[in-house]
Amino acid sequence: MPPIVDIHIHPPIGGQVPAGYADYIRERYPEGPEWLGREFGRPEQIVAHLDQNGVDYAMLLAQTVPITSELLTNEHLADFCHGQPRLIPCATVNPYLERDPAGTLERLVVERGFRALKLYPTYGYYYPNDRMLYPVYAAAQRLRIPVLFHTGSSVFPGSRLKYGDPLYLDDVAVDFPDLAILQSHGGRPIWYAHAAALARFHPNVYIDVSGLPPRKLPEYFPDLRRIAAKLVFGSDWPGPPGTVRGNVEAIRALGLPEEVTAAILGGTAARLLGLDERAAPA
Repeated sequence: MPPIVDIHIHPPIGGQVPAGYADYIRERYPEGPEWLGREFGRPEQIVAHLDQNGVDYAMLLAQTVPITSELLTNEHLADFCHGQPRLIPCATVNPYLERDPAGTLERLVVERGFRALKLYPTYGYYYPNDRMLYPVYAAAQRLRIPVLFHTGSSVFPGSRLKYGDPLYLDDVAVDFPDLAILQSHGGRPIWYAHAAALARFHPNVYIDVSGLPPRKLPEYFPDLRRIAAKLVFGSDWPGPPGTVRGNVEAIRALGLPEEVTAAILGGTAARLLGLDERAAPA
């Protein structure tokens, strides 16, 4: 059986926490982001969290969009994941803050062991098909790493919804056919149909279901069985309610074929992240 992989975790280890993001965390954890950082601010605490939830590997996401969300730099994340093979670092680049984002990405992958890239269009105020990002996509395709895109809405103050339509990823999928593209959050709540259509039409496009209650996936995607093989599990922890284990079990309860469920819960992520040949932790 393939390992269980949570492809979408935001570790509470960043330095800057905007007021809107802090309020969001307090809704979930009344003790606030400070408590969350104490409880899960060390690598071994995150690994223990994985064990408690039956997860073999987790991908941790950097983010450098300080207007809207917690600031977690690539270098800080690399240091955090160093020596922890079950914690997979996912890089980010902000095209407005970096002179050579494609070069930055290559350095992070080659020298620091990053295995994926996450972009935040609704937080960073750019369309995913903006040509300024094409050198980044070319680098990711050459490096054979997947790219996750935040799609759809966000509750964080300052976010701009117009940048979250998955339809803008159609250009990227066509122009970079060997680039694995993951639509995080499936275009919630306006563009589920757009995300599903792109996953059907393009072999290289997937849906990362993080932040979506698994039991509602048949409602959000009426043709769920048609696109189920293109779904990838992510929890978006620590944000959404419910436990990671609970979300895993809810996916298992959808009644999909066993091999499809195994692919959603980790098989596809393991392939995209190059974990195929690694045995799941004992």
